[in-house]
Amino acid sequence: MNKFKKIKNFIFDCDGVLYQDLDAVFGQVSKRMTKYISEKLNLDLIKAKELQTNYFHKYSTSLNGLMIHHKVNPDEFLKYVHDINLDFMEKDLVLREELVKLDAKKFVFTNGSNEHVKNIIKHVGIEDLFDGISDITDCNLIPKPSIEPYKKLVEKFGIIPEETVFIEDIAKNLEPAKKLGMKTVWLINDEYWGKQDSDKDFIDLKIKNLSSFLKEINILKVS
Repeated sequence: MNKFKKIKNFIFDCDGVLYQDLDAVFGQVSKRMTKYISEKLNLDLIKAKELQTNYFHKYSTSLNGLMIHHKVNPDEFLKYVHDINLDFMEKDLVLREELVKLDAKKFVFTNGSNEHVKNIIKHVGIEDLFDGISDITDCNLIPKPSIEPYKKLVEKFGIIPEETVFIEDIAKNLEPAKKLGMKTVWLINDEYWGKQDSDKDFIDLKIKNLSSFLKEINILKVS
């Protein structure tokens, strides 16, 4: 853990990291993706879901595949799929306390939209604690784990990679961060896509709970 003592920048993925119930939130997004594809391409829901999954696996985001093969409008797509109900979410007071204590800059780095991140962090009760958000549009719609979005992130916020840690629930998205010199943390989960490559050496640390990890960091920084 000592390698994290002098970290000056914390970068967080959004979905599956800043909240735990991925299915309740991203499950809604996924269903709206399927509905959008079904209506846009005149497919039944089963075929639409198959195409959605295929594009996600092949192009890292379903949107990427839809843009390549069907010239889908990305702004329309992002607005539609992220129009979800988050009223069930509760404020995460423990996470908020540790983020407040964290003596470092804090950023969110997502393959989703800026509006989606703002919606999430508002419902979690941490919307005032971040120094910036880098979303899919900041990266010219190129998704993680392509290295270009990471370079854009570093440039946008003037980040020194060696002073930075990136926390993700999708293990393979940590590889480009490691190549740039960042410390990497995988938030352990049993999602099929999330745990792929979780045994690779580009992961510096594996954690079970974000708040507990930040608490350890906060204790370390004052010791």
